[in-house]
Amino acid sequence: MNPFVRPEPPEPAPDAGARVLDTATLQRVGGRLGSNPAGVYRDEAGRRYYVKELESPALARNEWLAAQLYRLAGAPTLRYLRTRAADQVATEFVVLDKKNVGQLDEAERRQARRWLGVHAWTANWDAAGYDGDNQGVTGGTVLTLDVGGALEFRAQGSPKGRAFGHEVGELDRLRHDPDNRHASRLFGEIGEAELHEAISIVTRLDDAAVRACVLGHGGSAALAEKMLARKADMARRLGG
Repeated sequence: MNPFVRPEPPEPAPDAGARVLDTATLQRVGGRLGSNPAGVYRDEAGRRYYVKELESPALARNEWLAAQLYRLAGAPTLRYLRTRAADQVATEFVVLDKKNVGQLDEAERRQARRWLGVHAWTANWDAAGYDGDNQGVTGGTVLTLDVGGALEFRAQGSPKGRAFGHEVGELDRLRHDPDNRHASRLFGEIGEAELHEAISIVTRLDDAAVRACVLGHGGSAALAEKMLARKADMARRLGG
């Protein structure tokens, strides 16, 4: 988990000319802050980054893509940066004002619930965090601190397999699963109007934009079609 983050802007930015971090050229100034091997690095300009070292390039690619889908939907999350090493994931960081679901006031909890549809669509079972530590606040904005548990892999790196399918059962499980207690306490409070809007955030996304996002950030054609099928499943639920 990375408690030093900056919210993403809603609109996607082009990759051309974007910085690519090479930790070999940076100064390591701190150790890991979560369960994955990682460190805090500083460049010559004094900017700091949190860099996770994952077990495979596939895990890093999965998290990068999940972050881009969150960004496409406008959901505040980490500001991810490209890395030279294929098995690394890097973010810029800022100090958080709050670092846990339990610290959120009611207005902040409403902010967090707004993105339930995005968490469900991307199958981010770790949206709230095992200890409630995947939601934080900086500058009045509630944001998701880690999206490594979204899409094809669990938060600890094992494949989801068939559990990540074309139907979005996460809309119910994130609200009612007793084994995911911080998520159920947070998202179980959502009202019908809030739920409708949270789902609509995803269903309003343009299909071509979703497909381009997946294919443009390392995802397969099969994954792009799955994300569109999951979006359609949410639309059917909304219609019902």
